[in-house]
Amino acid sequence: MNDRPRILILVTLAERGGAQTYLRALVPALVTRFDVTVASYGPGPLGDAMRAVGADYVALRHVRRPIAPRDALGLWELYRLCRRLRPDIVHANSSKAGVVGRLAAALARVPVRVFTVHGWAFKAATGMGSRIYLGCDRAMRGLTTAIVCVSETERAAGLAAKTCTEKRTVVVYNAVDVDAVTVREHREQRPVEVVSVGRLAHPKDFVTLVRACSRLEPGLARLTIVGDGGDRGAVEEAIAETGLEGVLMLGERDDVLDHLAVSDVFVLSSLSEGLPMSVLEAMAAGLPLVLTRVGGMPELVAEGDNGRLVPPGDPAALAEAIDALARDVALRRAYGAASRKRVEETFALRRFQEEHVRLYERLLAGHPPRAVPA
Repeated sequence: MNDRPRILILVTLAERGGAQTYLRALVPALVTRFDVTVASYGPGPLGDAMRAVGADYVALRHVRRPIAPRDALGLWELYRLCRRLRPDIVHANSSKAGVVGRLAAALARVPVRVFTVHGWAFKAATGMGSRIYLGCDRAMRGLTTAIVCVSETERAAGLAAKTCTEKRTVVVYNAVDVDAVTVREHREQRPVEVVSVGRLAHPKDFVTLVRACSRLEPGLARLTIVGDGGDRGAVEEAIAETGLEGVLMLGERDDVLDHLAVSDVFVLSSLSEGLPMSVLEAMAAGLPLVLTRVGGMPELVAEGDNGRLVPPGDPAALAEAIDALARDVALRRAYGAASRKRVEETFALRRFQEEHVRLYERLLAGHPPRAVPA
């Protein structure tokens, strides 16, 4: 008999992104204690990464991002998966899998149902989509054993919106393996290398970043964007409209850390965020930060210590903050060193992994694992 607790971890898509990076950091610490299965939709690198660390992987057919009638098929697919695997814990990540996965787990009578909020969907979406996600998250609250928020800001937003409760909600900050990241050696140079990493889709707002960089003195800085997505055309159009020269759009890459190691300033111009893994990686690389004041970003930047915070959707303020760092190598060095120190002290990988394991063990204490044939 196999008496190890069984965990089914869900994420909507198998592409590169914050929730997927979260799993890459978490799952290696779980496979020695639990039987772990990860499930997500679509082609992408997540399946290979999970199998490489010893987890089983299931490629889903119907759980996709847009809200659509096929969600009924996604619910049935996840219900059947839960009935087949009989997990002790279902841990859902990302908005779509978070709603459909928790409902399927409850219908399948999975004892423990966990949801990690990488950023509340009702905050990131607009119009009817926002209202639908708000209603769904409120409906799922009573079916959820524990909610993990990646920042205090997201926890406060969930409590205010009544999508979570104080008793069942914890904060576990995201983390990065600092030892795997090369630290940037800042030097006086022109152009200064400005880098941004993320999916080219709402709510990242790369168009505002392009407009901000177009306001800088020609030759002062060069922008590199790492990532891809449905808004690529809009970003390219903004580059053409502003006449910004020298922009490197690299698409999705496996070597993000290598690009951080040769960059000077990290910028994220999002309209909404949780606690971005890309920012933690930039901090580990010793980069100064320019971030919008949204979500958990203020918990990553100590103003005047390791970076600057600016209002979202404000290219003038964003340009001013980038300009100040681009012109002052001493400031970049000081901010970069503070970034590295802050990530080492607060966002260490071992702490992140151990807090998740302790949470699982605490939740399982009231629901002993169900033995099944090995």
